[in-house]
Amino acid sequence: MYSIEFSDEFEKSMQKLKKKDLIMFKNIQKKLLQLVENPEHYKPLRNVLAGYRRIHFGSYVLIYKIEEETIRIINIDHHDHSY
Repeated sequence: MYSIEFSDEFEKSMQKLKKKDLIMFKNIQKKLLQLVENPEHYKPLRNVLAGYRRIHFGSYVLIYKIEEETIRIINIDHHDHSY
């Protein structure tokens, strides 16, 4: 089982999202629970972001990295601003 760590940027984005779109906020929470069980299921990124992975939520993208037994959630932002 993996542990999960959130960046400050991710936590700020989630607080804004909670106020703006509660349904999306809850969907992300559910997906984070699934992520802890199987973090390698989602698509790995390439080039500059090699070593990171992504999960799409509509027009939002969550970027994370697996480091040994820890999943580091880096950011969630609109697709146009994530990469």
